Formats: sequence, C-alpha cells, structure tokens
Amino acid sequence: MTGKLSDLLDAFQGVVPSVIATCDREGTPNVTFNSQVYYVDERHVALSCQFFNKTHRNVRENPWATVDIFEPVSLQAWRMRLRFDHIETEGPLFDTMALRIQVIASHTGMTGVFKLRSADVYEVVSIERIEGLSHTVDLDAPVGLPVGKMTELRGLQLVSDRINRCTDLESLLSGTLESLDETFGFSHGMVLVPEGTEGRLVALATRGYGEGGIGAEVRVGEGAIGLAAARRRMIRVGNMGGELRSGRAIRERAEQAGEAVAPEIPLPGLADAQAQLAIPLVVGGRLLGVLALESRDPLQFDDWDEAYLTVVANQIAMGVDRMQTVEDEGEPVPTAPRRVRPEPPARTRRFRYYRSDDCVFVDGEYLVRNVPGKILWKVLAAHARERRLEFTNRELRLDPTLGLPPVKDNLESRLILLRKRLAEKCPDVKLVPVRRGRFALELCCQVEMEEVAAGT
Repeated sequence: MTGKLSDLLDAFQGVVPSVIATCDREGTPNVTFNSQVYYVDERHVALSCQFFNKTHRNVRENPWATVDIFEPVSLQAWRMRLRFDHIETEGPLFDTMALRIQVIASHTGMTGVFKLRSADVYEVVSIERIEGLSHTVDLDAPVGLPVGKMTELRGLQLVSDRINRCTDLESLLSGTLESLDETFGFSHGMVLVPEGTEGRLVALATRGYGEGGIGAEVRVGEGAIGLAAARRRMIRVGNMGGELRSGRAIRERAEQAGEAVAPEIPLPGLADAQAQLAIPLVVGGRLLGVLALESRDPLQFDDWDEAYLTVVANQIAMGVDRMQTVEDEGEPVPTAPRRVRPEPPARTRRFRYYRSDDCVFVDGEYLVRNVPGKILWKVLAAHARERRLEFTNRELRLDPTLGLPPVKDNLESRLILLRKRLAEKCPDVKLVPVRRGRFALELCCQVEMEEVAAGT
C-alpha cells in the first residue's frame, strides 16, 4: 500500500460518489457508482449491495475489483485494488450500513423497497494516489470549513459545566444546544422527547430554527431521528442531498413500475440539510429523547464528533433523568383561591378542546394535544371555576384524568412544551414557574372555553 486507509476517512463519507470496476469470468468489464464504501479496518472495506446487480454477480465469478474514492475538499482520488472476501447479511457491520440506507428510504417513502441486501466485504490489496485528477482545484483557496477545534477535554469541560449548572429541564436542554453552538459551531440542533403512547417524538428545545421548531414531531422509526430512537443507536448521515436525489430517482422508477410506495417524509429542521447526526438519550435502557444536529456542510460531522457528542448525550440523558426524579417542593395548593388578579383587558382568546383526541385550538388554530392539552384544559377550567392562579406538579401527577404513568411521567417535559407552544401561539396566556414543582397561570386576556365531546 502507498496510503493508509484510516487517513482517508473523509473520502469514505460518500460526499463524492465512489466508482467501482469489475469483470465477469469472461473479462467483460462493468463500471458503476457505489452509494457506500465503508471503512472496516486498515485491511478491509465493505461495499453496500442494495440490488442483485452486475457488480454483485461479477465478484462472485471473478473476485477482483477496483474502487476509486475521492477526498471531498481537495477532490484527490485514491485507487483501491480489492479482492472479494465474504458477504454479511446480519451483525454489527450490516446493521450500521443498513441504518444509513434506511434513513434515506424512510424519507423518500421507500422503506422495504430501497434497502441493504448485503454488506460485501473486500480485502484491500493495495491503495495508491491517482495523480493529475485534482489539478484544477486551488488547494490554497478557503473552503469554508472550520480551521480548528478546541481540545477535546477543554470543550467537554465547558459543555459539562453548563449542563451541571442547570437547575431545571428547560435550561438544561436549551443551554446544552447553546453551548454546542458557541463552542463548536453546531448551529442547528434540537432535542426531542417521547410524547404519549403513539410512538412520537416532539421537539422540546431547538437552536437555529427560530420559534417554529418547538413542537415539531417525528415518528419513532422514521428518518434519522426516528431510527436513532427505535434502535437506540447513533446515526450519522452525510451527503443527504445526493442520497435523497438517488432515493427519489429509485422511487420514481418504482412508481412507474406500479409498485406501492409510502408518502415521502419531510426532513425536520433544515430543508437543505446535507449532514445529520442523531444520538439517542438513554438511561438504563429507557429512551429519554434524541439529540439531533444537522448542517448544510456535508463534512460537518466526523468520527471525532461522534465520540465527543456521545459523551455529551450521556450527560444530557442523566440530567433529564435527574430532573424527572426531583421531588416537588411544597404542599399541594388548596382548592380555595390563593390570589386573584384584577380583571384582564378586554381582548378575548377562544379555546376549544376536543375530548376525542385531547386537541386544543386557540382562535381556530391548533395549539397542542395529548397530555399537554389535557393539562392546559385542567388549568383553564380550574381558573374559570375557582379563580385559581397557582398549581403544583404534584396535583397534576395525582390527577387520574391526565393519564400520566405512575413512574417517569415526563411531566416536566410536557409542561415545557406547553409553555413554549403558548408563547408561540398565544402569548396572552402564560404558565410561569414559581419555584420547583409549582407554577402560576398569568392571563393578559379574557378566556372563552368550549369543549367538544367525543363523537361530535
């Protein structure tokens, strides 16, 4: 070998498609692009096989192949001479390669059609630099990539200190995203938490998307975020644009052939994201959420980011778990009113609650649903009946009508989502934390309430 595979990891990210050449037993050549060349170790690579194609057949007749890979910034090409070794259809290597393809298949509605059939493992016999292919690239020109990173320990110390200083779940999540942006330039990120029993994740904290990102939903098992939650595994996808174009082309051919395909799943966050990294937040096997980062730069995330952000995600998960187990302070608020404010201004907000699916609309616009919707309706109804303005987490947990599970109920997460949705859609109504385990209802408007019974 004239090169070292581990020094060329950027070339294995698939930003520039790789080219593979094979021959059958008669010597007839076949040259095609390959969607995924995966670094296994210093002596082996694996190629993805989605279809039983000509390449797949050739290497079983003649085990030799040549693959060109390209460094994405300089476009420097490297040629690997390979000898087919074996295929894997299960196990860690297959699962890792399959997840990337499943992400694209999920987004393009091709789950079950566009899938990994095997991971074809090759021995790398030689690798050499191809001269002359990148002579048109000005290697001295700025490429817009980060010029360096803070040392791992220093960066981890700053983010860890930020997490450790947080006293509530909202500041923990938003503070972590802010510190990742300020320290390492991860400017677009979100934390999603499980909501309800329908297998959905809801964005509780976002960075870089404005207020509109709060409340975004992803189904468990769909896309990078949903698959990370379902598999409890980190997922990194680069070159999203190219992969999606390829997936959509295959989808179009499948539709023309009369195959049934599912609707395309829109990407949460950036519509033109080129790289995604999704890390599950897990404690003791329990899924507490997903940390999701994305970028328009296809090379934003690398192996270093995976290792570093896994540590950060573990700290977030432990912090979330700790916040959920903190006992409420103070006794439950009695039913008698504690304080009454003067009559609010004349503006009126009209809330409508649909009991069939626990959806709440305000002024005809969707606000929130499920447990957060039931909490809001309980609070507004208590104020209308008793003029109450203060409530405790404990009384919410003891209310059987809310349907909270007896353990690990994610109540704090649901209150954060409710507060943020109100701030976005109805800022005249606020739920303001008073102290740990206690919050107050603040009204700057008149409230009209209408409940729509199930089945109407």
